[in-house]
Amino acid sequence: NRHHIKVSQKQARVPMGLEKRTHIVALASMPEIARQWRANHGGSDWSEADIDSLYAEFIPLQLQVLPDYGDLIPGMKSLMAWCRQQQILVGATTGYNREMMELVLKCAAEQGFVPDAACCAEEVPVGRPAPWMIFRCLEHLGVFPPAAVVNVGDTIPDVVSGRNAGTWSIGVVQTGNMLGLSRDELAGLEATELARRCNAAREEMLEAGAHFVIDSIEQLPLLIDSLNQRMARGEKP
Repeated sequence: NRHHIKVSQKQARVPMGLEKRTHIVALASMPEIARQWRANHGGSDWSEADIDSLYAEFIPLQLQVLPDYGDLIPGMKSLMAWCRQQQILVGATTGYNREMMELVLKCAAEQGFVPDAACCAEEVPVGRPAPWMIFRCLEHLGVFPPAAVVNVGDTIPDVVSGRNAGTWSIGVVQTGNMLGLSRDELAGLEATELARRCNAAREEMLEAGAHFVIDSIEQLPLLIDSLNQRMARGEKP
């Protein structure tokens, strides 16, 4: 809006999961947004310097609003307790930079989520869908092979990065980017409409390569138990 560019929520969500500067590039490259940029800049396309300027402007705005959206998604606290009981190590990856990630982790820790490792996109050569953040967490945790790892995410780049890393790749549809709804909006959907949206999101994630897609992370323990049985039989991602 500051730069007289109109971006819909649907457009803004398409690159979710990418490193944030890369996210801005992806948005600016969309034909409709690129057209608006040219119209506001004498017919000129955006440059890398323009992207640098937009990203620098974005950072303080993101830091300002992050605490307002720091609530854990339903089931996360109990899932972490289950992981501790099962001696499952937990790593977190994000397209945020280090300052943003530390702010989110602080909010999460106050609610009971403290991962054993965390990596942000600026700490690796390239963010998602490359596998480097996953590998950095595994290196820190001393965990291998990737076939013994479950990568869980709510975006298409999450799914693809898990496949690129050679892990089990699990998509989540209800509590995150695929539906893009608040908790109240989700609760207010009629059952048939919720099912329609979830099915569409599930198909999109499966097409991107997800091994499994679940509605919420509350279903993850049962899935992990099933995967352990598969791996005991020698199955791999």
